[in-house]
Amino acid sequence: MGKCKCVNCDCNIIHKENVSSVKNKMQDDETLLGMADFYKALSDSTRIKIINALDCGELCVCDISSLLNMTKSAISHQLQNLKEMDLIKCRKCGKEVFYSLADKHICEVFEISLQHILEKKK
Repeated sequence: MGKCKCVNCDCNIIHKENVSSVKNKMQDDETLLGMADFYKALSDSTRIKIINALDCGELCVCDISSLLNMTKSAISHQLQNLKEMDLIKCRKCGKEVFYSLADKHICEVFEISLQHILEKKK
């Protein structure tokens, strides 16, 4: 099946059964706003780089700072944003704090998104 090049529909027919069926399956506004916030958290290139790094393994601020060639302060700020959105978690070991992805869903979303982009590059 080829790509549809149409943008606008030239008819005024409302397919009530389709609309009703989809309406019953759609999520509530609060859930969808939460999803929008989730994707907003991933919309920053530095945060997505941090997610990429943490997808490879647990790291401390110094490690991430070195990897991304950024100040510890800048990395800490982005880590705080990611932590507030429950995308990452931390573990304290003595004076060090190690960060990792919050759960497998974050890893899956990152990897599926990456796969989508890599396929489009082919």
